Amino acid sequence: MRATLMYGAGDVRVEQVPDPAVQLPTDALVRVTASCICGSDLWPYGSMKPQDGPARMGHEFIGIVEDVGSQVTTLARGDLVVAPFAISDNTCRFCREGLHTSCADPQAGFWDAEPDEGGQAEAVRVPLADGTLVKLPVEADSPLMPSLLTLADVLGTGHHAAVAGGVGRRTRVTVIGDGAVGLLAVLSARRLGAEQIILMGRHQARTDLGREFGATDVVAARGEEGIEQVRDLTGGDGTHVVLEAVGNMPAYQQALGVVRPGGVISRVGVPQYDDAPIGMDSLFRHNLRLAGGPAPVRAYIEELMPDILNGVIEPGKVFDATTDLDGVPAGYRDMADRKSLKVLVKP
Repeated sequence: MRATLMYGAGDVRVEQVPDPAVQLPTDALVRVTASCICGSDLWPYGSMKPQDGPARMGHEFIGIVEDVGSQVTTLARGDLVVAPFAISDNTCRFCREGLHTSCADPQAGFWDAEPDEGGQAEAVRVPLADGTLVKLPVEADSPLMPSLLTLADVLGTGHHAAVAGGVGRRTRVTVIGDGAVGLLAVLSARRLGAEQIILMGRHQARTDLGREFGATDVVAARGEEGIEQVRDLTGGDGTHVVLEAVGNMPAYQQALGVVRPGGVISRVGVPQYDDAPIGMDSLFRHNLRLAGGPAPVRAYIEELMPDILNGVIEPGKVFDATTDLDGVPAGYRDMADRKSLKVLVKP
């Protein structure tokens, strides 16, 4: 079959690889009908060393079950399923607490750590299929497919940022980052009843979509100028919650600048740093809290899916380009160059 491999920074190729097959009794074999390129894929795209490649790519996909292992009980051939970006059994003590990204099963983990599997491909072997995969009550050609695909990562991640930050009615929120996760953090904050949502982003087509999703204000400036503008919009206090959807140090510093005393910084952008200010002059002095982490999106799928099926939300609008596998390398370039927000892949 054909699959996407990253050989190093800027070097993405679509190649022939061995067909996947059921290996363990808890596996399922899924033929991919929809996948996508993630903003987090751009970190290795910009920095991977050749000695660390090639790596199979893709951690968000929808597909049709083609085969199942002997111990799989909830799935059958022909089922249409969505796969979260983390593999989990959905039964361990952490999964029962809604923390599927910390699943205790030895097979659990992230798709990016599965050396021979990836969603930007024609098919995938799915470990712990009963726990990981969720059946979809539509056909594979449903017009809801782009929105349902966001359940695999970006919608659940935006929602997790808002939940971890404690967003609710009368909450004032700042969202840092106008990528797909940032925009869906806006949508999630709106869905949870936030009173004010300030989106910090500088790409107008994206911030316009952010306004459609519920942003009440947009701040294009960065650094001290951007911080000052957010402060002005909030009477000088800053916002109760900051949803940080970028992952670099400037974004973290910006979050520190716009959060109000007693507030929460909820990070879901994959951190590209190990050390950050948390001491007396940063978090401690004003009783600030740090939350977030890798989103346990499996815990949120049943909650979020009905709003998609009923047309209450349309998170699939973050997809502004569609390609087949041949176009995946160009899709990476376009996302890295900010020509595309998020690329949908139909193998």
